[in-house]
Amino acid sequence: LLAGSLPDDAGAYPIFAQQNYKDPREATGKLACANCHLASKQIDVRLPHEVLPDTIFKTYIDIPCKYEKRKQPLASGEKGALNVGAIAVMPEGWKLAPKDRLPKPIKKEMKGLAWAPYSKEHPEIVVAGPVPGSKYSRMTLPVLVPDPSKDTNNPFGKYSFFYGGNRGRGQVYPEGNNSNNNQYFANAAGTVTAIDGLKVTIQKKDGSTSVVECGAGADVVVEVGEVVKNGEPITTNPNVGGFGQEEKE
Repeated sequence: LLAGSLPDDAGAYPIFAQQNYKDPREATGKLACANCHLASKQIDVRLPHEVLPDTIFKTYIDIPCKYEKRKQPLASGEKGALNVGAIAVMPEGWKLAPKDRLPKPIKKEMKGLAWAPYSKEHPEIVVAGPVPGSKYSRMTLPVLVPDPSKDTNNPFGKYSFFYGGNRGRGQVYPEGNNSNNNQYFANAAGTVTAIDGLKVTIQKKDGSTSVVECGAGADVVVEVGEVVKNGEPITTNPNVGGFGQEEKE
């Protein structure tokens, strides 16, 4: 259904949205992707200001990042490259251009990228990804303009489009639990008395202890004997990705 292989973790962002949100755009305008990808990163969307009926136009969605240098923790704890994904919420009646009408120059620009309808109920919403960010930092989306002579619900006028683009894994799974692409913090004030792999034990003033279990691949930055405050970072922040969205007319 989607381009590329589908990871079994928070990297498979379009699938999570499709499975958990009938409509990915909330009443506030926020796209559902932002519920799991908590960091904010800019995207740049470009499309023509005027289009003709029953024609195909291109939308460019740029998702900038230093993909060749940036690495993220995978679910296993190993470091891996960042994937990207995108979503476009168009007005009803506007659709992904059919393959048999795509000009060769547009096909070449797409570099094999596959867009898919969000659902049967919402063909005007399309998603792509996850795909390698190093290859698809710019995504080309071909859109078929409705014909007002055949579609009376889309007369000539001004229309709003909403776009979202993400790079990297999310911080929260749809079930509400955190992924390991997070920074970890002390859950009590006290002294670090033990670091057993990814478990950091903090002894409080009253002698009781509290344990912080860090995710796979976490880089612990405190040492045994160190005094920490409640809420103080005890690992580095591994997240180098983020989600951004734009509205265009």
